[in-house]
Amino acid sequence: MNEPSGIERTIGPGMNVRMPDTLRIWDLHAHLSGVPGDTPEARAEKLIAYADRMGVERFCLFMGMRLSRDPDPDTLRRQNDDVLRVLAHWSDRIFGFAYLNARHVDASLAEIERCVAMGPMVGIKLWVSHNCHLPELDPIIARAGELQAVIYQHTWIKTGDVTPGESSPQQLAQLAARHPEVPLICGHSGGNWELGIRAIRAQRNVSIGVGGSSPAAGFVEMAVRELGAGRVIHGSDIGGRSFASQLAKTLGAAVPDNAKRLILGGNLRRLLTPILQRKGIRI
Repeated sequence: MNEPSGIERTIGPGMNVRMPDTLRIWDLHAHLSGVPGDTPEARAEKLIAYADRMGVERFCLFMGMRLSRDPDPDTLRRQNDDVLRVLAHWSDRIFGFAYLNARHVDASLAEIERCVAMGPMVGIKLWVSHNCHLPELDPIIARAGELQAVIYQHTWIKTGDVTPGESSPQQLAQLAARHPEVPLICGHSGGNWELGIRAIRAQRNVSIGVGGSSPAAGFVEMAVRELGAGRVIHGSDIGGRSFASQLAKTLGAAVPDNAKRLILGGNLRRLLTPILQRKGIRI
């Protein structure tokens, strides 16, 4: 019997996985927060060392050194400045997403112009400051869509203490229905992934990010079954989680190797290709 092809890599004590041949891992979701270092550059060096250890070719970086749930315009600018400092050194390994707050629409639009239209960033990140189904998001989504920037919206389903402004996949589905031509990413699959996957299933312009939650069995399998492998995107949420645990979620899933290639890099490359081409960035 032929041995399975691929590269065997250790992802933890006594834990080995076989990665498919020609696998190019692109990680959708990384942070400077939660990483050792006194400067953005020092923390980025750590992230790149971790990425090298795990075979991660490139990753997307959101937000600055200190997380802010409801940033004012000055804080938004400082958060994005931290990422711009990193991109000045490692644009060959790291993509930047501009952090925005729909409670400050004009400031967010200005950050899109500064960081994406006129700067090196290729996407936007929306977190927990403002529920995403509300109309304040519309001009932000429209402008990001014009620039073909990748749009990542954090989502989480809670039954207890709901964070004011934190969005659910159901709310993202409402936003997606108003902007059917703009690709959106449902961050964390809503935390409760069995509900989150179903909530966005009918909105064909929405993909899910499978990173940033426990590597539960069946998660990736359900996502591929319900959405198709082309709508599932790997990310780690490193700083809060590890590259290794989040890679294991997909590498250990009972899905074909071609689906793993899409999830672990192919889908993100497809979404990023239009804006990278506009910026003359070769991949």
